[in-house]
Amino acid sequence: MAAFAGALLNAPAAGQYFNNRLVVDQTELKGSYDFRLRYTPKVPAAMSVTGEQMPLFDAVEKQLGLKLEMTTTPMPTIVVDTVNRKPTENSAEAMKSFPPPPTEFEVASLKPSAPNAPPAQPDIKNGRIYLPGISLQNLVLIAWDINGSDFLVGAPKWLNDDKYDILAKAPDGVAIGDLTPNRNTVPVNIDALRLMLRSLIVERFQLTVHTEQKPMDAYTLVANKPKLKKSDPAARTRWQEGPAADSSGGKNENSALGRMVTCQNVTMAQFAEMLPNIAPGYLRTNVVDNTGLEGGYDFTFSFSPVGALQAAQRAQPPSERAPGADNTTEASDPKEALSLFDALNKQLGLKLETVKRPVQVLVIDKVERKPTEN
Repeated sequence: MAAFAGALLNAPAAGQYFNNRLVVDQTELKGSYDFRLRYTPKVPAAMSVTGEQMPLFDAVEKQLGLKLEMTTTPMPTIVVDTVNRKPTENSAEAMKSFPPPPTEFEVASLKPSAPNAPPAQPDIKNGRIYLPGISLQNLVLIAWDINGSDFLVGAPKWLNDDKYDILAKAPDGVAIGDLTPNRNTVPVNIDALRLMLRSLIVERFQLTVHTEQKPMDAYTLVANKPKLKKSDPAARTRWQEGPAADSSGGKNENSALGRMVTCQNVTMAQFAEMLPNIAPGYLRTNVVDNTGLEGGYDFTFSFSPVGALQAAQRAQPPSERAPGADNTTEASDPKEALSLFDALNKQLGLKLETVKRPVQVLVIDKVERKPTEN
C-alpha cells in the first residue's frame, strides 16, 4: 500500500486529481497485492465529456475498497533559516567562461510569401527555424518582446499586411529549441531567438527604432467591498490552479468558468503583480495595487478564459449582447461565462480600474517596405 500511495501521483492522468498534494499510506495493510484500477482522467472544467465517468476517488473506493481522504500528517520539510533576496554578483572570472550570446543567424533567407499561400505551421528543429507567412509587425513584436500592437508607435499599415517566409539556422552549438528522438520537446530559447530576429529585420528592412514613455490605459487594483480571509503570516506565499488544499470542492460548478485559482498568503501588491500571468489575454500592462489592504490573504476565485468568454459572447443573439461585447472583455458577460473583471468584483470584492499611466512603447523611426535581397 505504501508503494501504491506513492505511485498514485504518477499514474496516467491521475496527478490532476491531487493538485500537487502528496498521498500517504495509512491503511495499515501489510504485504503485497495484485489488483486492477480503472478510472476516468480528469479534464478541465470547460471541456465537455461524454460517456460513463469514473473519477479516480470513486474508483479507488468502489473497486478496491480503499478511500482517499483529505487529512493532515507530519512530513519531512526544509526550513529556510535565512536567505538574501538579491544574489551576489557573478565574478568577472566566472563570466569569462561564458561566451557572449549570439546576435545573428548563421544563415537566413527572408522572402515575401506567395499570394494566397495556405496557412502553415512554424517549425523549430535542430537549430533551424521556419516561420511561414509572418508579418513584419509580428516579427517586431517577438524580437522586441512587445505585448501587442498598441505598444508599437509609428508603424505603417503595410507592416501587418505584408507577409514573409523566414528560413534560418542558428550558429552551431546554439540550441534555440528542438525535438529529441523520444519526442520530448526542448523549450525554445526565446532570448537567443529574439536577438537574432532583431538583427535580421534591422538589416533587411533598414529598421531604426527607439523606446519612450507614452500615457496609455492601464489597470489599478482597488478595494470595493473586500471578501478576503486574512492568512497565517507563516504560510507559504503562492498561487495555484484549483481549489485550496483544505477545500472539499474540486471543480467549478459552472463549466464555463474554466479557470479556478487559489492564492495563499498573498499581499495585494503581490496579487496585482501576479494578475497578468494568472489571466493571460485580459491584461497587457502591469497592474498597480491601490487597495490600501495590508498583510497577506487566502482566497479562491473562478473566471472564464478570455477565449471562452469571447466565444460565448459571439454565440449570443445580437439583441442580448452588451454594448461593445464584440470588442472588449470588460463588458457585461453572457450567460454563465464570467470575465476576470466581474469575477474579481463579485467573488473577492476587488476591482480593476482603468487609468492613464506612462507605459514604455517602441517607436519606429524608419523602415523600408522592400527588404534587401538574400
